[in-house]
Amino acid sequence: MWLAGGPIVLLVVAVVVLAFGYPSVAATACPRCFAMEELRPGLFVEGGLSAAQRDQMIAVQERAGERVAKFYGGRVSDPLLLACFTDDCYRRIGGGGERGVAVLNRAVMLSPRGLDPVIASHEMSHVEFHERLGDREAGVPQWFDEGLAVIVSADERNIRPPGAGDRCKVEPTGELPVTLDDWLAAATADKQMYAKAACAVSRWLDTHDGRNGVLELATTGWRG
Repeated sequence: MWLAGGPIVLLVVAVVVLAFGYPSVAATACPRCFAMEELRPGLFVEGGLSAAQRDQMIAVQERAGERVAKFYGGRVSDPLLLACFTDDCYRRIGGGGERGVAVLNRAVMLSPRGLDPVIASHEMSHVEFHERLGDREAGVPQWFDEGLAVIVSADERNIRPPGAGDRCKVEPTGELPVTLDDWLAAATADKQMYAKAACAVSRWLDTHDGRNGVLELATTGWRG
């Protein structure tokens, strides 16, 4: 009896411990433990949704995946997607005031303010990029990771569409944040930080053979 039940007990204990200290990690490890329902493989949603809301999330998952695949020429990642239609649900799974967030490079959580292909593909871009980098992710500046996600997601709030000449909406000023902590502080203080990072990445792509430059970066590591 112990041999069969032991691992299950340990899993439950681990989820409980994580739920208190790291709820987002626990939620992505065991979505059902947080009252999330599996809508389809890789997609968990808040319970009690209407048929229209369920269809919406299936479309979001598909279109976001298409945006990532379009940029990279395919995908090597397949992150779990957790979607909340209410703030209570998002708080329960460990979310905060953001529209969405990538968790441990294996999952994406979407808040009620991020249930669209732009936000979903932005977060999925982080997962895809880091999956391709592997142990070479050290040294990649946070501004590049964030600016690249803006471009992959085709977020026209922060970057002009392809074919518009200079795609920049806001010129970068000074040094862009390199570490995650510095990025979070800067993006909180400056709402144009994503547009600045996207501008810098757009110009990097122009001088590094576009997508091919990103694919090379993923195999060699950051060289600037």
